[in-house]
Amino acid sequence: MKTSIKNDIIVWIVILMPVVYLSVLWNDIPSQVPMHWDLQGEVNRYGSKTELIFTTLLPLIMYFLFYVFLKIDPKDRLKNMGGKYTGLRSVFIVFMAALAIMIIYTARYEKFPNQNIMFVLLGGLFTIMGNYFKTIRANYFVGIRTPWTLENETVWKDTHLIGGKIWFAGGIVIILSGIFTAPEVNSVIFGVCLGVMVLIPVVYSYFRFQKIKKGNG
Repeated sequence: MKTSIKNDIIVWIVILMPVVYLSVLWNDIPSQVPMHWDLQGEVNRYGSKTELIFTTLLPLIMYFLFYVFLKIDPKDRLKNMGGKYTGLRSVFIVFMAALAIMIIYTARYEKFPNQNIMFVLLGGLFTIMGNYFKTIRANYFVGIRTPWTLENETVWKDTHLIGGKIWFAGGIVIILSGIFTAPEVNSVIFGVCLGVMVLIPVVYSYFRFQKIKKGNG
């Protein structure tokens, strides 16, 4: 069996895990369940348990989004990433499956397992994405897509090298915060890290582009 087929089998097992989990717990889940929480882990919206069916579709939606991106990429840059693109897709699918399972668990037992788990999951996602950034080729769907990175491949490459380091470091900080600090502190740290992770690469891409445009690149 080819490696790609094995990978697809594993991916589909992960995609189906929330469906199986919900099927097992369905009869024990109350008709009205918590569907949204604030940063302190308090429920701020309830809904019908049938909404959980849509939750199980999150990893499947992610799978088809990455499939569509690959097919409509006008310059086929994503195809040239090969296994790196497949790996990045798998990371997002695993994250969405874990999120769906956590939501179903909360609905069944009517309690959030641990507010810090979400921060740890997000930190892990950011860390892995940061590690992938240096391998992502210029495209219209995945990566740090600013007007300046899309205009110039050197700006794209340099921005993703810098951005990858920042996202990796930010993800580690968020993970450590999720493990060792209280949820209310995590919220602040997460917000600060996210702001830095988004703002610095965008600003860097602008100034890097201007430098190249002036012939000083």
